[in-house]
Amino acid sequence: MSRQGVYQRRQRQARQGERAEAVLEQVRVVRRKLPRLGTRKLVHKIAPLLRVQGVACGRDALFTLLRRKGLLIAPKRSYTKTTDSHHRFHCHPNLVKDTPKPTAPNQLWVSDITYLPTRQGTVYLSLVTDAFSRRIVGHHVHASLHTAGCLAALDRAVRGAGPHATGCIHHSDRGSQYASDAYQAALHKATLRCSMTDGYDCYQNALAERVNGILKDEFLFVLPDDLAQARLLVEQAVHLYNEERPHLALHYLTPNQVHLQGKSPAGKSERGPCLIAVNT
Repeated sequence: MSRQGVYQRRQRQARQGERAEAVLEQVRVVRRKLPRLGTRKLVHKIAPLLRVQGVACGRDALFTLLRRKGLLIAPKRSYTKTTDSHHRFHCHPNLVKDTPKPTAPNQLWVSDITYLPTRQGTVYLSLVTDAFSRRIVGHHVHASLHTAGCLAALDRAVRGAGPHATGCIHHSDRGSQYASDAYQAALHKATLRCSMTDGYDCYQNALAERVNGILKDEFLFVLPDDLAQARLLVEQAVHLYNEERPHLALHYLTPNQVHLQGKSPAGKSERGPCLIAVNT
């Protein structure tokens, strides 16, 4: 190798190192708020920031850089059953099995119950999410699997939707919380029609399961001390999820952006009948 080639290689390596450090700095900025954001979404978040600096970094290059630096996010695997389908309450028929996908906010809501460990024991999180915008519209952290926690999340969602929730179909699994007399009375009071899954397949409400996983894997990875701290962490996590986290299914928009626009990122849509799907 000539002397000129040696110097050119050193200069090229120095420029590559400077570009890599610029990319890593933007990754650190984003992950201060979203510490477990995946690489594909990181590319979308940091691209405008890098463009100002004249630095380009594609998806594969970012994967390679983060892998070399040990900054890839390892997936978590866990499962805890929170659904009791063996109870004395009536199970309603499935009204949304063949329903088309929602075309606007407040047409279809999905919900779920998941557990959250704390230093003082396990607490439970009830969520209600808009299936069109992926926006969490109702949530509540409670100390047990009693129906009261699900009722609080439902009440928050109904109050937030206002008159748009009237006449919605409320879809859930066969959990005792949703089949209970108190929950059915709340649905009747809010003029919601009840629907339940016709089997025990969790994939019938995959979106609700996915939202649970996102919150727990990307936001709720710090062990809270007690119920009060768990509620504070969930409040912060829901805010970041709704306001900051881009979704691949939403063309990298945030849930709040799509919810406020009231139309699909790929084009305009019309409002149809509101559907609410719930799962545990």
